[in-house]
Amino acid sequence: MRLVVTGREGQVVSSLLEAGQLAGVDVIAIGRPRLDLANPDTVIEAIAAAKPDIVVSAAAYTAVDQAEDEPDLAFRVNAVGAGKVAQAAARLGVPVIHLSTDYVFDGSASGDYVETDATAPASVYGASKLAGEQAVAAANPRNLILRTAWVYSPFGKNFVKTMLRLAADRDEIAVVADQWGNPTSALDIADAILHAAATLHRNKDFAAFGTYHLAGTGETNWSGFARHILDTSRVSGGPSARVRDITTADYPTKARRPANSRLSSAKFASAFGWSAPDWRLSTQAVVRRVLS
Repeated sequence: MRLVVTGREGQVVSSLLEAGQLAGVDVIAIGRPRLDLANPDTVIEAIAAAKPDIVVSAAAYTAVDQAEDEPDLAFRVNAVGAGKVAQAAARLGVPVIHLSTDYVFDGSASGDYVETDATAPASVYGASKLAGEQAVAAANPRNLILRTAWVYSPFGKNFVKTMLRLAADRDEIAVVADQWGNPTSALDIADAILHAAATLHRNKDFAAFGTYHLAGTGETNWSGFARHILDTSRVSGGPSARVRDITTADYPTKARRPANSRLSSAKFASAFGWSAPDWRLSTQAVVRRVLS
């Protein structure tokens, strides 16, 4: 199976390259300048040349606050570019697995979001990703749209690495305590993608295409996430610090974040027989890797 993934350095791309090597799956990452979602005319030729069995649409504009000032670029990459990736896969007669986000919801629900809940993005980034979902679905009926949230990994910039860096210089870190979600390891996302891709590759008559939620098992808030990171670090001989709870109002950002990002991944588990580990276990594994 030959998996072609868009992007070169993102957390999921890096995790897929590692997981593919371990699993004996041919994972090919293509990115700029050969494939540039900000220049959608590059997309179809680049993907066709890579000869995929399945395309993973992972590259995106992810600067959430900056998107408020660059809406045209965010939509060009996350909507038009994503649609071109799906179109390229459709022209080759292969499925596309597209990564999306909890930011398509406004965070006002009281419980876990399911795939049929109404979307209502509260930021430019969220709106651009929702437009991307719609473009992907319109361009290729053989799509899996995977919404995930609170992604971290040993790679790139993310919350886990930020907490460890801050703890090396501070005795106390203020962290938002009124936003809830499912911390999700990109290593787990990669494992889930390989699992789903194998199902699609094996079953040419697969009929359950569409939107799925894919997030870590269990929930917490950002301060609880931070405490677990730093507790793990301390036990492992790494930096640690006290965590002080603050509210979203205490830490204003240009883009509005959902107060509730909790996603139910039951549909994905039912369709593919795969569930993420408890978020605490996955966090511990990543913290130890970062410290090693």
